[in-house]
Amino acid sequence: MAAPNEVTFRLSRRRSSVPRARALLHAVLGSWGAGPDALQTGELVLSELVTNALRVRVPSDRLVGVRIARLVDEGLLRLEVSDAGDGKPEVRQPGEDETGGRGLQLVEAMAHRWGYEARACGIGKIVWAELKVPGLAPERDGIEVAAVAVRAGQRVRVWGAWHVVRSVGMERSSSDGGRDTLVLELGEGPALRIDSTAPLTV
Repeated sequence: MAAPNEVTFRLSRRRSSVPRARALLHAVLGSWGAGPDALQTGELVLSELVTNALRVRVPSDRLVGVRIARLVDEGLLRLEVSDAGDGKPEVRQPGEDETGGRGLQLVEAMAHRWGYEARACGIGKIVWAELKVPGLAPERDGIEVAAVAVRAGQRVRVWGAWHVVRSVGMERSSSDGGRDTLVLELGEGPALRIDSTAPLTV
């Protein structure tokens, strides 16, 4: 089953929600095949957005909403954080002695674009940021080639899953008219033995 293109969840209004949001994002991006740079940038931006939402003055029982989405056609990761508070998020220019107030500066510097909008329910707002992460594009279904054309390092779809080919070998059978059997050593599981002319998806 293909991974979904978006994940949503809610967080309670407590400091521990920031690392929880990072951990959930890490798990989602891992399932989408994101690299370490995308993980680090995404976690940093989401941390700032969640931290800002937690600072907004709202009734204590109001939760913070998070939406993580991949816009595959554009190669973008979209992070949304919603809260029930009023106000307009603005990039501040804190003084040198101030220890805070730089969250949206960081978001602006790291995001491809960012902004905010009113929530559909009419209460509160959604602050969002989009990051360029081309690797989030969905995997192609692959192309079909003769098994003999497969090379080490490629991925082949066998037994209902994708497997990395570690090495390619050939066995010639003394029986069966001396036909060649291709032997693919895979990253996981047993070796695949297949007629060299049989089709494989790579």
